[in-house]
Amino acid sequence: MLDINKFKNILKEEESEVFLQLQSMAQLDQGTGVWDTTPSDVDGPESDSNDMADRFEDFEEKSSIVSSLSARYKDITDALQKIEENKYGICEVSGKEIEEDRLEANPAARTCKEFMNN
Repeated sequence: MLDINKFKNILKEEESEVFLQLQSMAQLDQGTGVWDTTPSDVDGPESDSNDMADRFEDFEEKSSIVSSLSARYKDITDALQKIEENKYGICEVSGKEIEEDRLEANPAARTCKEFMNN
């Protein structure tokens, strides 16, 4: 039998960690629920084109990380919601139970092994 409390604790801890990472790089738009990447501070109007290119590159890298983190954050919060609704550990495609070793590897898994690449 699946130890739901164990997975809930793991998910809560990861939720907190991912949230802190997101906060360090982005701001949550309360209206849309979307994390918007925050640009690097501009030192002043005398920035040259190299500085601007570096800032743009940094912003693009941050945006990519924020995108990945926000997707992970959503998966975690969705999994926690499923725990509250007694629907945790059920494959979203087949309706079968997700294998425990799959949940051990990824507590926010949405599908069983059969459908993990879909």
